[in-house]
Amino acid sequence: MKPLQSSEIVGTWGTIMLPLNEDDSIDFGALDVEVGILLSAGLAGLYTNGTAGEFHAQTEDEFDRVSLLVAERCGREKVPFQLGVSHMSAQISRERLRRVKALAPGAVQVILPDWVPVTPAEAETFLVTMAELADPIGLVLYNPGHAKRPLDPAGVARLRARVPGLVGVKTPDGNASWYATLRRALPDFSVFVPGHHLATGILQGASGSYSNVACLSPRGAQAWCAQMRREPARALAFERRLLAFFQEYVAPLTAQGVCPAAIDKALCCAGGWCGLSPRLRWPYRSVDAETVEQLARAARAQLPELWT
Repeated sequence: MKPLQSSEIVGTWGTIMLPLNEDDSIDFGALDVEVGILLSAGLAGLYTNGTAGEFHAQTEDEFDRVSLLVAERCGREKVPFQLGVSHMSAQISRERLRRVKALAPGAVQVILPDWVPVTPAEAETFLVTMAELADPIGLVLYNPGHAKRPLDPAGVARLRARVPGLVGVKTPDGNASWYATLRRALPDFSVFVPGHHLATGILQGASGSYSNVACLSPRGAQAWCAQMRREPARALAFERRLLAFFQEYVAPLTAQGVCPAAIDKALCCAGGWCGLSPRLRWPYRSVDAETVEQLARAARAQLPELWT
């Protein structure tokens, strides 16, 4: 597909999660089914190898197979897609980018090198090289809350000024002051915020979300996103209930040290839309079946719009 500009990276995007066999290998048949369901949900696009995609736990052969499968399916359906080339190692991330460029994604996602936190100058050096390799495909900086080098809107703006190939960022959001800085520092730039904050984010100047709500229900997340433009008051009312659900049922998991990838997989299992197991690849801890069932009951009781 053609490279995406910042103005085209908007809305609710769905993540690809890894279906696992009992021996911890990837079930590529189930992955193909999962991608098909996501493609039918009407989302703005799909992306690979975010946190929920367990990019850190894949061999290079597995990474190539996942990337090719998603690129081919999205290409046939003419659905925008981004390929994550993230890795803790800058060298491995660079080689992943070299390989996937031929698959013509709309954008490539990267994290900053992660084992030793980079300085601002080192972050710039890394992104300049990656942008040159990706050209004419743009970079989206994947900078979630658990990143070792978190960036505020002003920090992203400084990088954007130095790296013209940077077209978007995934970031935690903040209060009204944070959004005011966003609007001032990053006009006409794709800024994606957490999925369960998206109604507020859209009204305050964000562009969209690589969505944890889409992990729970892809069709429901897309319907809610459409409602934000059409009926913002109702979308905000739903967001308040969504936040209450996350506070009651998801925040305790985070407090117990459950990692974001495990939570996203658990939400997918609770949503019941693709038959995925909540298990993460060794050695990471997964959410147990009883908790997944509790999430499923609570979500359907408190957020029924996601399934109607």
